Amino acid sequence: MTTAADPVSSPLPRRAPLRGPGRLLPGVLLSATVAAAAFGLQHIEAALFGRAWVEGLVLAIMGGAALRLVWTPSAVWTPGIAFSGKTLLETAVALLGATVSGAAVMALGPVMLLMVAGLVVLAILGGYALGRAFGLPPAMALLVACGNAICGNSAIAAVAPVIEAEGEDVAAAIGFTAVLGIAVVLLVPAVGALMGYDAVKVGVLAGLTVYAVPQVLAAAAPAGLAAIQTGAVIKLVRVLMLGPVCLALGLLKSRSSAEGGARGNGPKLRHMAPWFILVFLALLGLRSAGLIPEAVLPPLQHGVMAMTLIAMAALGLTVDPRAVVRAGPRVAAVAALSALMIGALALFAIAALPTG
Repeated sequence: MTTAADPVSSPLPRRAPLRGPGRLLPGVLLSATVAAAAFGLQHIEAALFGRAWVEGLVLAIMGGAALRLVWTPSAVWTPGIAFSGKTLLETAVALLGATVSGAAVMALGPVMLLMVAGLVVLAILGGYALGRAFGLPPAMALLVACGNAICGNSAIAAVAPVIEAEGEDVAAAIGFTAVLGIAVVLLVPAVGALMGYDAVKVGVLAGLTVYAVPQVLAAAAPAGLAAIQTGAVIKLVRVLMLGPVCLALGLLKSRSSAEGGARGNGPKLRHMAPWFILVFLALLGLRSAGLIPEAVLPPLQHGVMAMTLIAMAALGLTVDPRAVVRAGPRVAAVAALSALMIGALALFAIAALPTG
């Protein structure tokens, strides 16, 4: 007979799962821990070799991905990791607008703006042609082409409903671009150093090739603030191409469809103009108008870099390198060849830029 004090009859109450903002805490702390380790390794590099050859943001991505390879975070960790890798990342990009003046945008000039638009169009057409040549269905070929040409997963998510892509096609495209996107981030600083590019040209390379807006920070950071600002502005122009591309694909889809009853699949405003892009533009306008005090900028820049470091660690924690295998060899080959094609176009465009 058990008594009231018997642990069999009086088990300890099960701990309730965290709710509200508290559920984000474990994943955010984990991402911050990986980020802190990356920041420490960067300083150790600098102390040993006189400079940090592998920048902290890159170390954060690699550290997160390495941990993810041997351990899959449970449901306790995933909300905070997702928050750090998306919301925190987008917030960093939004605040980055305060560090960029309108003069930087105007300095691009009409030639650069046309170059960015032209590269996006060529990358979509070339990527689609590669996909079809490798036997991918039209929808899958378009998803991979648009993801590589514009902004990775965001472009895939925006284009998918427009072209009525299957869920498994979307999952495969997103799974691979997550891994490939990190590879591009890691390669940009190395290619920039190999080509002897200055900060502005590294920024152009990052802006033209890196998939996600926030990842431009990681790719351009080793070359300095000028590279980050240039890359962010060019990438902003590239992202804004998503609206016209979705509209064009929607028109083509509606024209090719025999029935006119399926409506409501057009691109959503939040895909064409995400909130962080709007805030970026608003802060850019305030900075250009002189309404943001100069004294605010240094701590703001440090805050942006800290948030980005945590977000890059979270990004690594969300990437399963085995997704490359699951995506299939044809998708992998098309995505990789498309990325190489975009890189070649970017290098050609940089070589064509006027010197001085």
